[in-house]
Amino acid sequence: MTKVIGLTGGIGSGKTTIANFFDEFGVPVYIADDGARRVMQSENIISRIKITFGDSIFENNILNRPKLAEIVFKDKDKLNQLNAIVHPAVKEDFEAWLLSHKNFEYVIYEAAILFESGRYKECDLIITITAPEEVRINRVLKRDNTTREHVLDRMKMQWSDEKRISGSNFVINNDNLKKAKEEVVKILKILNIKQNQS
Repeated sequence: MTKVIGLTGGIGSGKTTIANFFDEFGVPVYIADDGARRVMQSENIISRIKITFGDSIFENNILNRPKLAEIVFKDKDKLNQLNAIVHPAVKEDFEAWLLSHKNFEYVIYEAAILFESGRYKECDLIITITAPEEVRINRVLKRDNTTREHVLDRMKMQWSDEKRISGSNFVINNDNLKKAKEEVVKILKILNIKQNQS
């Protein structure tokens, strides 16, 4: 049975960078955000988003993600409505992906809201990625061409590092890439030892 290792962390913590380290070492990685992008192109999901949020967030039938983000990250109810549409479809997408990787001992499931969505319950182990708040804010400002206020709005919608850490098996502090990669190697060694013992 393939083990699912959840990998999570707040916005700007560098989850994808760490996930890519695991990928480099041959561990298959599923990025939930990429899964969400895929499922949000399906006609069924598009029509449900239109019913809930209106046509104004679409241009030529293509979802304007920044516009949608502007709405949902200011209003928890709207975010919950969006998650209720997208999360079940992402879960289905992941399960199909997992079937195609069933020969692997473990895979990484990378998701920003692993705890908030309840998906952590389906993981065998959980890794939380942390970084100082200012580092995270600056990373997102560079990456997303957004405002500081918008980044802080998104942070408020997510669990705190403390809360995530309390439910995690491993923690990687990602403010130094070399050290973070060394932590990935340590975790892989532990996982391989556990695998050999089971």
